[in-house]
Amino acid sequence: MSAGVNARVSAARVLDVVLHRGRSLKATLAAALPALEDPRDRALVEAIVMCALRQRARFDAALAQWVAKPLEARDHELRALLHAGFAQLEIGLPAHAAVAASVDAARALGRPHQAGLVNAVLRRAQREGLPQAGNEAAWPAWLARRIRDDWPGQDQAIFAASAQEAPMWLRVNRRLQSRDAYAERLQEAGIAAQTLPALADALRLDTALPVHALPGFDTGAASVQDAAAQVVADALAPPPGARVLDACAAPGGKAAHLAERDPSLRITALDVDARRVRRMQETFARLGLAIDARTADALRPEAWWDGVAYDAILVDAPCSATGIVRRQPDILLHRREADIDALVETQAKLLDAAWPLLASGGTLLYATCSILRAENAAQVESLLARTPAAVLEPLDAAFGRDTGFGHQRLPGEEGMDGFFYARLRKS
Repeated sequence: MSAGVNARVSAARVLDVVLHRGRSLKATLAAALPALEDPRDRALVEAIVMCALRQRARFDAALAQWVAKPLEARDHELRALLHAGFAQLEIGLPAHAAVAASVDAARALGRPHQAGLVNAVLRRAQREGLPQAGNEAAWPAWLARRIRDDWPGQDQAIFAASAQEAPMWLRVNRRLQSRDAYAERLQEAGIAAQTLPALADALRLDTALPVHALPGFDTGAASVQDAAAQVVADALAPPPGARVLDACAAPGGKAAHLAERDPSLRITALDVDARRVRRMQETFARLGLAIDARTADALRPEAWWDGVAYDAILVDAPCSATGIVRRQPDILLHRREADIDALVETQAKLLDAAWPLLASGGTLLYATCSILRAENAAQVESLLARTPAAVLEPLDAAFGRDTGFGHQRLPGEEGMDGFFYARLRKS
């Protein structure tokens, strides 16, 4: 099997598992990509899969129009291969190569009797272009309704932005060099990057690249982190020498950013999963940061807290991730309505567990990558109602829209992910 055909087979199998068997995209790609020796093939598979999931509603509309007999469960792998074929046309691969390799992939998947169907459908897509479908069609009806209710007048922009490819943002390690100095280093390497004046450490790449193609990445010069996540450091803004807790820290980017900005901070980064903690420790080692990363449950401080209050606490809570659908499009496949109530309950418990650990006069930042009011503004409103010592501190427009109980950035605004920030002081 040629490398090109192997890549299409791999993409179809990843899509089949994610679309039809409820597996996570991240975990499935992590298992599939190492089997491809050439990094270009790995990048191709990832690009095909991401496009197919983002444009799932359009691709299903094409199959409904062009395949006379609806595909059955036994044809899930074929459906996935056709989605992969559409994605290749969508991302601009040469049509003849995309069609030919997809037809050969049908044979490699043990479906030679369906190779003609693959050829006919993809050639029609090449001739006529793929049909349009509303971006909202990719969202579960219950979740689309919540978006419309929470963001009237903004809902269509949210659906559209969530269907687009997300840009690649870098966080420059200011302990080693300034953002502008690293931008020059990128330019010398032929890599174009853009800046936003309000973001002191962020660079936006015109074209996404493998991280090891970035100058100095392996020695800690830069990290990949969306600009909206980088804004967390500005929102928390701990004073020099502060004792800081990152209560839900994995994968560690926000704790690392705080330490890069101010090495005098004494940061403890928690996560309940030991594997994620090990990966955090590897990240901190690459960046040369002295952060206390430990496996611990933020909901059970009696098991790990030493009794000394923290000057600043970050609760970057587990959430619906509705602000990062463009990065994790399988969210729309896996999220269930009952998940939201469970997440809201967990978020409230995390806030209640963290609040007693905060020193008087200290700051707690509540953040999520959600755009649902129940997880964000309503969560903060509820905390303020039950916590007399909590005072909501103002943030400015750089943090997004003022909801009255924190600031919300919507997906795609200034090229960033959807994100929520609420800064609370303990009186």
